[in-house]
Amino acid sequence: MLFNTLPFAYFFITVFAVSWLLSRFRMLRLLFLLAASYFFYAQWNPYYLSLIFISSTVDYWLGKKIAASDDPAARKRWLVGTVVVNLGFLGFFKYWNFGVGSVLAAAQLLGWHLQPAYVRVALPIGISFFTFESMSYVIDVYRRTTKPCDSYLKYLLFVAFFPHLVSGPIVRPRDLIPQFEAPPRFDEVEASRAMFLIANGLIKKVVISDYLSVNFVDRVFAQPSSYSALEVLFAIYGYAVQIYCDFSGYTDIAIGCAALLGVKFPINFNSPYKAVNVQDFWNRWHISLSTWLRDYLFHSLGGAFGSTARTVRNFLITMLLGGLWHGAAWTFVFWGLLHGVALAATFVYFSWQEQRGVRRRKRKIPFWRKAVGVFLTFHFVCLGWVFFRAESFTMAWAVLRRLATFTTYHPNLQLWVVVTLGVGLVSHYTPDKLFQSVRESFVRLPAVLQGASLFGVACLLYYAASAQSVPFVYFQF
Repeated sequence: MLFNTLPFAYFFITVFAVSWLLSRFRMLRLLFLLAASYFFYAQWNPYYLSLIFISSTVDYWLGKKIAASDDPAARKRWLVGTVVVNLGFLGFFKYWNFGVGSVLAAAQLLGWHLQPAYVRVALPIGISFFTFESMSYVIDVYRRTTKPCDSYLKYLLFVAFFPHLVSGPIVRPRDLIPQFEAPPRFDEVEASRAMFLIANGLIKKVVISDYLSVNFVDRVFAQPSSYSALEVLFAIYGYAVQIYCDFSGYTDIAIGCAALLGVKFPINFNSPYKAVNVQDFWNRWHISLSTWLRDYLFHSLGGAFGSTARTVRNFLITMLLGGLWHGAAWTFVFWGLLHGVALAATFVYFSWQEQRGVRRRKRKIPFWRKAVGVFLTFHFVCLGWVFFRAESFTMAWAVLRRLATFTTYHPNLQLWVVVTLGVGLVSHYTPDKLFQSVRESFVRLPAVLQGASLFGVACLLYYAASAQSVPFVYFQF
């Protein structure tokens, strides 16, 4: 059940109406939202509901055990237990066949012949998201930064709450569970902002991302040798816009749907292509994941405390594993390595500046330097997207080799592709204040005009939609 389909619209309208009818009956409302969330996930594969239930149950009781114990060794054993359960599920379903294939390839290089041990299982939708969320709860309880949840029902709902279940944002327990404890309040202003956000997310997804994907980007990455260097460059730019509009569009819809149910989610994107360096990019892109990796992996390795060499090592390990989190392929690992090297280089550069006292002098950075930083960062990120998007290294090198021909003929660059790409980029670089001004203008409109505006968006989505609904990119992770 995709966010950009009519079945989801009918589902959400029903959930919205019933949940607010039950707003005075807190436990009944939570039970209903949990049932609705499980129903939502079951539309993909009902058998995999057991994974969410088992992971949630194990982590809830392990959190209780850890909180009640003062024995450091016992607490650590319970923590290892949650890591084994969650990463065990993730490893088996997502990485088993990848590991087997890698071992077989290495064995062939050494002249060995091993019997393959592949398993035929489908990847559970959203497994990378709900395992990280559930693990973060137990880790926080272990660190004593979060009190254990006092309600099994609330914890099950925290993990399974459908707006963030399959593609995030990765919500921390301390941010979400207390909201289930408080009585919900319907706010008309917040509801209007939520509807605006949902409409904005659907336009990003259907009008921009899907159009670029179906009509240009997928074709070029499937057979780059059939296109000129200029067309390949536009396809790379197109994928940068596509993946941003796709994933941030999903997040907009998720945040908006949650808000209509009286729940606030944290921001997950902040105009990432405005970043002046790679560190700034990761402060703006998929914020819930980058902060998760920072708090639970980078800091656990030692963070930026210690020698420069150890800090560089921590950046590389964190981003290598972050790349692998995105997908069971060496192209994702290489993408993570690229960003790890860039983050480490940025850290070394800033450390060198601090040693020289440059950063201590607060001075305004010239506009041209910011512009150069944004330009270089965007193109570095686009280089990484080539490996992220390509199905193999062979295809990635084919894209880059074609780019190196510097050919400029462009019969495949259709006007609407260029216009859509331009709209995506221009809207991204639009000042945040302008977006907020448009949103608040919508909020101040009378209900009738708000409805007319949303009807206009619905018409636009109807005419712009492709023949079949295109799944969200991050569903594969």
